[in-house]
Amino acid sequence: MRFASAAIAFSATALVAAQNVVVQVGSVATADGGVFQFIPNDITAANGTTVTFRFTGAPGNHTVTQSSFADPCNPLAGGFDSGFVFIPPTNTTETPEWTLTVTDDSRPIWFYCKQLIPSPHCSAGMVGAINAPSTGNTLANFVSAARAFSGASGQGQGGLSGVGATASAAPSPIVGGASLVGAPTSGAPAPTASGSPTGSSTNTSPSPTGTGNSASALGASSWLLGLGAVMGVIVA
Repeated sequence: MRFASAAIAFSATALVAAQNVVVQVGSVATADGGVFQFIPNDITAANGTTVTFRFTGAPGNHTVTQSSFADPCNPLAGGFDSGFVFIPPTNTTETPEWTLTVTDDSRPIWFYCKQLIPSPHCSAGMVGAINAPSTGNTLANFVSAARAFSGASGQGQGGLSGVGATASAAPSPIVGGASLVGAPTSGAPAPTASGSPTGSSTNTSPSPTGTGNSASALGASSWLLGLGAVMGVIVA
């Protein structure tokens, strides 16, 4: 009987670990909450749970970039980053997805969209959390801090492996005119002496010329993709 109870408990644990949560990245202007949002943005996930970010929009140009409660609109050193996923207005094929697996459910995982076109998405409230506390550093307080952020969101590039969650591959499939800029690699860039990822989050704006550090180059690429989508439609 004791063995059977243990087996049932193990099966229940395995079932929880195998769960998948789907998060919509971006929306439309007529939606409740507007264009710049993750749906849902408040996720509860045990270790082993996969969180799949589904990039939508048409048009849409967003990222899923790990940050911190103290600095919601700048990348976390050693954090995950999907890179910019651009969805053109004519895309009617498969939707690109990016899947993270939760590896440490003992702490909250904060994230934001670092896109700056047509205005910073993070300060518009495009942020979210996995396992946010119900008191103290809550999701509501995180959203308020993001909305109070002034200036351009940090453009430092992260990788597949983050703090508390990790991905095994870049967003895919990239088809139907979709584009991926700043694709994550097998690991996050090494932190600089100041604790920021290479391509410091202190970069204040995307550079149309593509000159400067890696953060500027990444910003330039997203700027060009955004410009392409602005031709007739506002980038989401």
